[in-house]
Amino acid sequence: MGIKSFVGRRAREVSKKEYDAPILVSDYMTRKLVTFHPEQSILEVMETFAKNRISGGPVLDDNGFLVGIVSEADCMKQISESRYFNQPILEKSVEAFMTKNVDTIPHDMSIFDAADRFHKNNRRRLPVMKDGLLVGQISRKDIVVAALKLSSHNYK
Repeated sequence: MGIKSFVGRRAREVSKKEYDAPILVSDYMTRKLVTFHPEQSILEVMETFAKNRISGGPVLDDNGFLVGIVSEADCMKQISESRYFNQPILEKSVEAFMTKNVDTIPHDMSIFDAADRFHKNNRRRLPVMKDGLLVGQISRKDIVVAALKLSSHNYK
């Protein structure tokens, strides 16, 4: 009697677009943001940072459009300048210290491209835009979490 070769069921080939893992920035971004106004005082911003345990946030104008971003580094600049000039921290506005040329990221970018963007520009957070409007924010930590979730995800 001859030996028969048994070949089990073969897995069907999966096309590239058939996986169901979430890989877009919009899948991992923070949607509920603490935002600031250009006329707010830098002291109020620092209090908000401490209260909410955040290190920065977007600055929106009266119409809700992104006009800048303010961070702890901007506050450090204010603290440093007040010491240098031997003055108390003044009620200066956010507008004087915020970063005005803000790098943004589209909501439909993949987390891999977002990771590359973070690597190249050395930012801690990026505002996420959709049709010219702010819809969220993504941080380096969000990208790391996304990568961990993807590494444990089974592609079918």
